[in-house]
Amino acid sequence: MRTHAFACGLAALVALTSSASAQDKIKLAVGQRGNWDTSVSEVGQRAGIFKKHGLELEIVYTNGAGETQQAVIGGSVDLGIAAGIMGVLSAYSKGAPVRVIGAETTGAGDLYWYVKADSAIKSLKDTDDKIIAYSTNGSSTHGVVTAFMKQYDLKAKPTAMGGPAANITAVMSGQIDVGWAAPPFGLDQLDQKQIRIIATGNDAEAFKGQTVRLNIANANFLAAHKELVERYMKAYRETVNYLYTDPAALKVYSEWLNISEAKAKRTRDDFFPRPSVEPDKIVGLDAIVKDAVALKFTTSELTKAQLDELIQIPPR
Repeated sequence: MRTHAFACGLAALVALTSSASAQDKIKLAVGQRGNWDTSVSEVGQRAGIFKKHGLELEIVYTNGAGETQQAVIGGSVDLGIAAGIMGVLSAYSKGAPVRVIGAETTGAGDLYWYVKADSAIKSLKDTDDKIIAYSTNGSSTHGVVTAFMKQYDLKAKPTAMGGPAANITAVMSGQIDVGWAAPPFGLDQLDQKQIRIIATGNDAEAFKGQTVRLNIANANFLAAHKELVERYMKAYRETVNYLYTDPAALKVYSEWLNISEAKAKRTRDDFFPRPSVEPDKIVGLDAIVKDAVALKFTTSELTKAQLDELIQIPPR
């Protein structure tokens, strides 16, 4: 009897321990592997922050926000990180099951457009009949390029070219005229004067100082797993604080990408002030819904009721 009771007690203890240590899994699609702003989930997981909140992240990297958003809409992932705000408004306006759970990046100064150092192109106004790149349809770079076209009345040829690595190859080989990147990508080529910046995202009036990328959830997943999303956002906020207050975060980030800590620090300090990656507020929303119509991402301005349904950022 004692042996049986001991065995039962041991089994219960094992089950309890197993339950306590089990991690809830969340599938993420993340645009542009290695960009500072998109690294929050990766760095947080490597540093044990998400594990502390009982979460295990399964991260899939995409070539841009368009792919990220489609994965969320299709339900192959639960959350999408760094979806372009114009693409999200467009998808929601067409009935897609997407909800906003946080701002991802505010301001577009991290995005830049460049040419080969010896290019005759000196500014965006020299791009008539030239190919100017963005990542994917619905991405923040797509939104910025669309804004460039309208603002400067350009006759350029906007072309989806994927991530920074593909762009640098295409620019240097002459396949395209103007590529895009975000630090730490392209910093070596800039320092070596192989490429030259002709514009940044902040040159697009529609995006300067406004939120340009969002974190999103599949609406059905959010409805069924609200508590998981709340935990994810708590860990996300904690990781943002870690990235800006603990020197160990630069080591984690630099080792992941196999770059120097100096380059990691330069990327953070020169291009991503902390307010730009805080997730709790979408900045400039009134103007953004108007710009979405002007840039033809939506046919009409989303109403307050629609925005209240779309934007469901968990409270701190």
